[in-house]
Amino acid sequence: MQSYIPGYIRARQTGRLKQAIQQAMDLLSSCTLCPRRCRVDRTRDEKGVCSTGKKAVVAGFSPHFGEEPPLVGDNGSGTLFFSHCSLKCVFCQNHDISVSGAGQKADPEEIAAIMLHLQQAGCHNINLVTPTHVVPQILQALDSAIEQGLGIPLVYNCSGYENRDTLALLNGIIDIYMPDFKFWDNAAAGQYCHASDYSQTAKKAVLAMQAQVGDLVVDQDGIAVSGLLVRHLVMPGRLEETRRILQFLKNEVSSNTHVNLMSQYRPMGDAAQFPDLAAPLTAKEFKTALQMGKDAGLELIR
Repeated sequence: MQSYIPGYIRARQTGRLKQAIQQAMDLLSSCTLCPRRCRVDRTRDEKGVCSTGKKAVVAGFSPHFGEEPPLVGDNGSGTLFFSHCSLKCVFCQNHDISVSGAGQKADPEEIAAIMLHLQQAGCHNINLVTPTHVVPQILQALDSAIEQGLGIPLVYNCSGYENRDTLALLNGIIDIYMPDFKFWDNAAAGQYCHASDYSQTAKKAVLAMQAQVGDLVVDQDGIAVSGLLVRHLVMPGRLEETRRILQFLKNEVSSNTHVNLMSQYRPMGDAAQFPDLAAPLTAKEFKTALQMGKDAGLELIR
């Protein structure tokens, strides 16, 4: 395979990136970036569900070796963790970041510098973790980073709770989409994520992502350069949802969808307050989930 040119470089050359930045920044004055559509004026530092005003808050960044193998390679995935989140899962393992908002405010030049630092460290990609509510700030940073030599794939690592209009702004800019499809049952999503529209929203989002980037593509070294990679956190007592999500991916997204079935659920955050979430996932449950993935014929990543 020839050397991959990230989509955002082509987007900058054609003026597409500049257009996307302007459209995204316009959204901040009556914010509808995520499905919550709070319509607060974030240019005046007003805050809605995501608790983020005008500036993005960065919780941390580093080469990460615990991500999926096609992202990690030898040198790690360049993770850039943004604080706060619009989904509000009661079981979030990063509660101090997503809810408490640990981190530092950063302007676009500082975010650009982080991207360049991760590239200089040898990372195979820039992995934007929980980026939904700070898309305008990311795009501004990206424009500056490209000017200074950024040239590795961009990963959009999200909860699956996405506004399709925001995803449309990212068309041709994001190289790899990595959503977590959490729940099929809207009642459960309403109780545990305060998002009773989660299932239909995630389905539409994943379909839009697939339409933009297609199936996962790797280079000669097995490193992902573009495409869709779906995560699914297997939850205790909810294997029927796992089955339904896997069938959706196979039948409606692509039979070649790459999926990471994740086993690390533990009752963290406020999960202990909910009897259904108070125990960790069992080995038997996860083994059953893996078999479901194999039966579906999807590309399982471990």
